[in-house]
Amino acid sequence: MSSKYVKVMEEIKLQLADGSLDAGSKLPSVRQLSEYFSCSKNTVIKAYEELEKEHLIYSVPKSGYFVVNEFQNVTNEKDVIDFLSAGPDKNIMPYVEFQHCLNQAIEQYKEELFTYSDLQGLYSLRVQLVKYLQNLQVFTQPERVVVVSGSQQALNLLVSMPFPNGKNNILIEQPTYFGFIESINLQQVKTFGIELSMDGIDLDRLEYIFRNNDIKFFYIIPRFHNPLGHCYTNSEKKKIVELAEKYDVYIVEDDFLGELDPNVKSDPLFSFDPSGRVIYIKSFSKVILPGLRIATVVLPSRMISNFLRYKFSADYNSSALSQGALEIYLKSGMFNSHLKKIKEVYRRKMLILQEACDLLLPVNTYFSKPTSGFYLSISLPEKVKAKQVVHMLNEEQIYVDDASRMFLPEYKKENLIRLSISQVNESQIKPGVERLAHCIALIDSRKKHITPNTFLL
Repeated sequence: MSSKYVKVMEEIKLQLADGSLDAGSKLPSVRQLSEYFSCSKNTVIKAYEELEKEHLIYSVPKSGYFVVNEFQNVTNEKDVIDFLSAGPDKNIMPYVEFQHCLNQAIEQYKEELFTYSDLQGLYSLRVQLVKYLQNLQVFTQPERVVVVSGSQQALNLLVSMPFPNGKNNILIEQPTYFGFIESINLQQVKTFGIELSMDGIDLDRLEYIFRNNDIKFFYIIPRFHNPLGHCYTNSEKKKIVELAEKYDVYIVEDDFLGELDPNVKSDPLFSFDPSGRVIYIKSFSKVILPGLRIATVVLPSRMISNFLRYKFSADYNSSALSQGALEIYLKSGMFNSHLKKIKEVYRRKMLILQEACDLLLPVNTYFSKPTSGFYLSISLPEKVKAKQVVHMLNEEQIYVDDASRMFLPEYKKENLIRLSISQVNESQIKPGVERLAHCIALIDSRKKHITPNTFLL
């Protein structure tokens, strides 16, 4: 059967390539193809299943198989080089596949769309999430999983709610994700920082802070940190969890890009204490579709009822339609196929960016070297301010991010910029870095030739 189903696949692919099969058109039935190829129905079904995994066709229950309409990226903004946007690459977002899942979800979850669903999230989705999280070395049960409307909602709720340790203050890496800083500022929570570089954090300093500052939880981005791109080693993660246990501190682990990790032996902090010291957050915004607004939180059992009370006050339940579609997407195997594609895309883009930085940036400029992920940060020469670089590049339709908003006031650095590779085209990376390098050198040379009282930009 194995060679026969490949022949069926190749024939269908040929017709797709030459335009004989139009996008959206219905394919012959399993019976028709089995007669045409003089093979068993199982052979045809196997061929169709493999083509579906490659996103060339999709199935509709009781209706048959149809040709996928491949997304074509058409843009009138060819001159824009976007190192600023941090959503997924528009060229590889699974629009058609997810539309198919949405259609199936509407059919499958008719009643739930017109009523309030489970506050904790559709149970059937939580079952699929538990299976999926195992791939990330997060082993848990559906009863400990809560579905939320994006990771930002989860973070905001965790900042506001009391924790079992009865403590009040929060510790964050410096720099860190701006959305979390907004949450602590709006809720006026006392927050401490610990400096992070590509070499990690000072673990002795971490222990001192845990011991002396009434820390409720430590918010940490363990892989492909925003904005640095830093990843902790397994031994560092294990030590952090041990210190949290010793000083009764919780850890909020934001593993938003964990799927992109090329190191198969890298584990989340959760794996070092699955019983409840580590609260694990997994967003799907960066790896599927941002508009899905679905994330999941794995909580210790003793915190779930209180978390749900706080969630109820903010948002009774997350979209049943999004939940149903995600369940189908996970269950069908489409997501795993999508992940293989995006892992390679982002790894390659990051490599191109680093090679360009290494080749083109001025010698007094330093950049982080993540193995994948979305973000790379650049430390500018001492007298060059990030806002100056942003302003000058904006004039040329090149967009980068000033990372100063990602610091607490006492840690603020004004010479750090963040580049995101997620939405920039590969062909634009080197020209963009070339213009960035020219801009840095120009501002730096001006600074060296002006008096201290002169205003620049």
